[in-house]
Amino acid sequence: MSALIFRYTFPVLISLIIGFALSMTAQNNQNLGIFDNTLDIGDVKHEGNASYNAQTGEYTLTGSGENMWSDNDEFRYLWTTVQGDFILRAEIKFLGDGVDPHRKIGWTVRNTLTANSAMVNAAVHGDGLTSLQYRQSEGAETLESTSSDSLPNIVELSRVDGTYIMKTTKKGEPFTTVEVADVELNNQVFAGIYVSAHNEDVVETAVFKNVRITKPAPSDLVQYQQYLGSRLEVLDIEAGTQKVLHTSERSIQAPNWTVDDERLIFNSNGYLYNYWLDDGKITHLNTGFATNNNNDHVLSFDGTMLAISHHNEADNGNSTIYTLPVEGSDNPKQVTQSGVGASYLHGISPDNQTVIFTGNRNGQYDIYASDVNTMEETQLTDTPHLDDGSEYSPDGEYIYFNSNRTGTMQIWRMDADGSNQTQLTFDENFNDWFPHISPDGEKMVFISYGTDVASGDHPFYKNVTLRMMPVDGGEPEIIAYLYGGQGTINVPSWSPDSKKIAFVSNTGRFY
Repeated sequence: MSALIFRYTFPVLISLIIGFALSMTAQNNQNLGIFDNTLDIGDVKHEGNASYNAQTGEYTLTGSGENMWSDNDEFRYLWTTVQGDFILRAEIKFLGDGVDPHRKIGWTVRNTLTANSAMVNAAVHGDGLTSLQYRQSEGAETLESTSSDSLPNIVELSRVDGTYIMKTTKKGEPFTTVEVADVELNNQVFAGIYVSAHNEDVVETAVFKNVRITKPAPSDLVQYQQYLGSRLEVLDIEAGTQKVLHTSERSIQAPNWTVDDERLIFNSNGYLYNYWLDDGKITHLNTGFATNNNNDHVLSFDGTMLAISHHNEADNGNSTIYTLPVEGSDNPKQVTQSGVGASYLHGISPDNQTVIFTGNRNGQYDIYASDVNTMEETQLTDTPHLDDGSEYSPDGEYIYFNSNRTGTMQIWRMDADGSNQTQLTFDENFNDWFPHISPDGEKMVFISYGTDVASGDHPFYKNVTLRMMPVDGGEPEIIAYLYGGQGTINVPSWSPDSKKIAFVSNTGRFY
């Protein structure tokens, strides 16, 4: 390059670099949450918009568009890209009464960003019509399978082994499902939320919250040997919002909420960690020699003591229970016997003198209590079925637990001495696990699997719900839908003010 050419090219090059940097800065400053970009699809008459509120986790979309039908779509799109199988879920709401009854919101996945792309669309219309729409190839006519659901406010669209599944519901109720299997999209697709006014002269607005994009476990995943990544989340029960505090490629499990409201304690790969709520810092919690801990760890009611379940190599790797100060210790204190079978911790009495656990004794799993000073055991239940998940009420009067002695896993309650064992849930469509009593003693939250899971099993990586009901029983209310299971809410995880719950959901990575 001659000096003269360089003299005039260099400033141009610098200008291009600065312009590119400014463009990238502007793009990075446009916070779109978990999505990559937003645009209008098709020849819309009025430009749309998308915004994200990081405090509430809500996305607001405004969009025009004549329709999403036939061989052409017009709508506002907020999208990312995914590969392979996926689960897309969100709570949805139009703002205002709207103009056209066929205005639409929902999820759509597409091969391209063109108006006539092959696509699948989980659509909820303004008048309540709910349908799974699809275009089998570019420029083809749109087909649909109509749902029996009407006016749902939760929409899920998933792809599993080439089948597209739409699940919809009004929050608090079970899902209604529609499937299509005769559409083939690319392995990598655009996926996102949208709004279409169904009227080219109108702009509609919709809000989406609790938006999650999940990579589910492959069908050949080996439980307890292979793991997906994790999201540490907090559910504000009154507001109904789920906030992701931390994401990890590691399997993290079972958050406890400390009574001073300063941190969450969770386990990962045998160790315990603190998540500090004020700044999001994660630190190691010292458990000394106990470095093979499972997700059964519990805080005392007064917040001074932590109990853990460590797989003791000296006892054939059986889970053994220890206690230590909540700040950590080099020398945890053993509080259950060795050589008698595995002990899986679940509760500490309000006076800190007793731990309760599921013990493998005499060929069956029952609930036991152990004196933390003498390690003397007292058997509290005795059935050939599985009794698990025991937890004291804050006043120490009752122990809540789950049992499948009636054929399905249900929530039970007994007096603290094991007497008066009483069933509290009577679900035909759920298997209920791990009742956790709020600090104010008024309500309980538990995790529910569907009947596609055996009653005695609580595996990872399933579609599950968190449900809540009064401590004396009643009709359970679904308060969250999520992808998780084992490790989601195995341990007490209420906030001290009884207003929030911490839990773990799961997802793999989209490459």
